[in-house]
Amino acid sequence: MDQNEKELTPPSAAEQRWTEIEYLPTWSEEFYDVYTAKKLGKWVMLKTLKKEYRDDPAYQAMIDKEFDVRYNLSHPNIVMVNDYEDVPTLGRCIIFDDVYGKSLRTLLDENALTDKHYRELCTRLPLAMEYIQQNHLAHHPIRPETIIFTENIGNLKLIDVGFDQQTRLSHQETNTDLVSYGRVMQEVLRRTGRHDPVMNRVAARAAAGGFADVQAMEMAIAGRSARGFYIAATAFLAALLAVVLYLTFSGSLPK
Repeated sequence: MDQNEKELTPPSAAEQRWTEIEYLPTWSEEFYDVYTAKKLGKWVMLKTLKKEYRDDPAYQAMIDKEFDVRYNLSHPNIVMVNDYEDVPTLGRCIIFDDVYGKSLRTLLDENALTDKHYRELCTRLPLAMEYIQQNHLAHHPIRPETIIFTENIGNLKLIDVGFDQQTRLSHQETNTDLVSYGRVMQEVLRRTGRHDPVMNRVAARAAAGGFADVQAMEMAIAGRSARGFYIAATAFLAALLAVVLYLTFSGSLPK
């Protein structure tokens, strides 16, 4: 072999399994780095300990526990965990279904929040919070960076929903969720300039810790749509009654 030629080493099985690994600084956390990558050609997300924590048994136990907590969760608005394995150069990783889209933070910065996104925040995000609380999941506060909207369809997904599962959550923990939601919605309303009196009141009350639980907040949000439904239903019934009366009396008139 010519001295200027380099012998090519074929990639290992692990290297063939994992390709196009890319760091996502926006979604990284205090102790974790987040990446997107292809596993056997399929896009996934990876969550792994930052390099300075990888060899510490306490932090290794922490990521093990988070995988155990997250693995059996199933909700349409929560990013699902599908595996836990070693990835070349990254070490042990929790593997999530890929969420290809943009965070709420990015959409606000780009002034690109649509009506569909807004409806998801008003309806789907509280449902995800309710599921988290029903499963007694301790987690970091909800923030615009951890609320993702999928590309094209615009479905809402939460990517940081629990690092511990407890026998019950304290009132302080559940109230923190409501306060976080209120602050997120206040920022959304302020930055988008939306005129929504009901959500303005709900967001302010939630941010001030004024709801007893997430169900009470959901009822306050649903009050708006319920009133709209009753108004529409009443108008429809009135129109239907008018048609029935017209047909009844017009048919009884002498010819």
